[in-house]
Amino acid sequence: MSQMGKLKMQQGFVLGLVALVMAGSLTACDDGRAGAEGAAKQLASSLAALDVGSLAVEGKDAAAANEQLKAVFEGLDAKPSVSSGDVKLDGDTATFPLNYSWNIGSAKWEYSSEATLKKSGDKWAVQWNPALLALELSDGETLSVKTVPAQRGQILGAGDAPIVEDRPVFRVGIDKTKVPAEQADSSARSMAALLGLDADEYAKQVAASGPQAFVEGLVLRAYTADITEAKIKAVPGGVSILDSMALAPTRTFARALLGSVGQANAEQIEKSNGALRAGDTTGTGGLQQKYDSLLRGKDGAEVVATPAEKTEGETPGTKVFFSSLPAPGTTLKTTLDLKLQQLAEETLAGIEPASAIVALRPSTGAVLAAASGPGSNGYNTALLGQYAPGSTFKMVDSLAMFRNGATPDSKVECPSTLNVDGRTFKNAEGYPETSLGSVTLRDAFAHSCNTAFINARETVSQDQLESAAQALGVAVEAPKLGADAFLGSVPGEAEGTEHAASMIGQGKVLFSPLSAAVMAASVANGAPVSPQLVLNADAAQDPSGAATPTESVSASPSSASATASAAPASTKPITKEEAASLADMMRAVVTSGHAGFLAEVPGAPVGAKTGTAEFGNDNPPKTHAWIVATHGDLAVAVFVEDGGLGATTSGPLLKSFLTAAG
Repeated sequence: MSQMGKLKMQQGFVLGLVALVMAGSLTACDDGRAGAEGAAKQLASSLAALDVGSLAVEGKDAAAANEQLKAVFEGLDAKPSVSSGDVKLDGDTATFPLNYSWNIGSAKWEYSSEATLKKSGDKWAVQWNPALLALELSDGETLSVKTVPAQRGQILGAGDAPIVEDRPVFRVGIDKTKVPAEQADSSARSMAALLGLDADEYAKQVAASGPQAFVEGLVLRAYTADITEAKIKAVPGGVSILDSMALAPTRTFARALLGSVGQANAEQIEKSNGALRAGDTTGTGGLQQKYDSLLRGKDGAEVVATPAEKTEGETPGTKVFFSSLPAPGTTLKTTLDLKLQQLAEETLAGIEPASAIVALRPSTGAVLAAASGPGSNGYNTALLGQYAPGSTFKMVDSLAMFRNGATPDSKVECPSTLNVDGRTFKNAEGYPETSLGSVTLRDAFAHSCNTAFINARETVSQDQLESAAQALGVAVEAPKLGADAFLGSVPGEAEGTEHAASMIGQGKVLFSPLSAAVMAASVANGAPVSPQLVLNADAAQDPSGAATPTESVSASPSSASATASAAPASTKPITKEEAASLADMMRAVVTSGHAGFLAEVPGAPVGAKTGTAEFGNDNPPKTHAWIVATHGDLAVAVFVEDGGLGATTSGPLLKSFLTAAG
């Protein structure tokens, strides 16, 4: 045999030996495990997709098994993560665990069930039974999630006095189990008429609700002369359910500031990115909305089984498969003084235009009251209003003038009228002739001489006004406030008539009642005051764990070069000496100016500054009425949107508030 022939024979022998070994190996390992493990993984992935229609199933028709799968898990409103565990073989039978993981609200539900496969021919078929989906699940039962509401956090005022807490209420509406179906529409309309609701809209809600539903129409703090328990029960299906709800002391108490709490609407649910579901309670407006994730806490959940057919007297949902405890909401602590807040609201109760009273404690910056009157129609005028401050802004002018060398005793010129680039400026109606001509800055301030302060525009630049405002804590951020607010806007650039208008708090200068109170508080404190309302704002977290912004809304400071005749703008805060000079002039408004009525306020001497600002196109123009004051460790701003003169409209409101505040 040739050498080549021997080599081929050896190669053939080796290849044959390898083939024999491989065949023996396949025979030894082919006990069905690979097929069973593949079938187990396919079952797990099909359950995770909630679709077993393509699997081989024994014990139930595959289509029927698929329908049962969807029905059992439909109420969980989610899909699980499912994996198969180690497969145990016993002849043509394979058993293994199915490991389920569900996201139920903010909790995770994990469990295992046992699955069995039987081999028929070359296929593995799953042995179908309800316990495959969840241990102890019986045939005909379906799973659903029952929310366990978290207790909403309180909102506290100064000294941890409860403002918003659970208070008794009556939920009034139609119980559809107590009215024949054909009479539900009529009952809904009768109930709507009793409660003052839109009849068509409420009737639609009742019609769209299930036959077992209670359809809430109105929540009452207490029965009234018009809505009594007897009148509610007189409507077929009408019921009144005693419950509790997180509420302030009265229906209107700080409503614009605090906001309200109620069931989430469709828009809120959509914007919550899954944090809210139908039936959840959430905050609307004010602090309740801003800190909703903090106050709401985290609801717990129960997964319960409901039988397909209920027998009489049976209570469904008592078979609990999973439960997670709710995490109560965190208490929100504020600086609001309940007495002063209520007093401020009572003071504004009869004022028809939009109005506000803001009271601060200068020594700490604590916001003690932030009331928006009924004419504000729910808007937070106290913190968010943007209005020309009028002559209250002369406090800013005066500080800028001090920084240019003036003192309260400096002489200024106060003509009856003044022309600037063709526009005529004049003093307010009734300005005393005795304070015209060459007068002290103190006198011009006390009687609010517009022309004297407009004359100062030659030496006080617009950027100096901006700087002086910031030195008084205005037109800056308020990082400690913890509430949405407008802290004022003072442009850094203005010329001609616009600069002249700025000198009397008009033009593009804008304040909120809060910023006016901050300005007065900074004088009383001898240093800029940064207002604070929410004490634990830093604790606020959204569901993702990110901090909720608590900075106030204010105008960004602008910059401008000083005019040639004016001193460079200063960014330093107000000093105690400057504050003392301003306090001297504010006291003169009471002792010799047009706010003499405040001298009757008991206690510490009152310092004040009035303001009247024109707005709109009417002839004569409408005016905003302002007054700010200091009274011991209290600074107050009173504002009426369409109120005539500050001294005659806002002044008496301030006197009433300070006198009652004690």
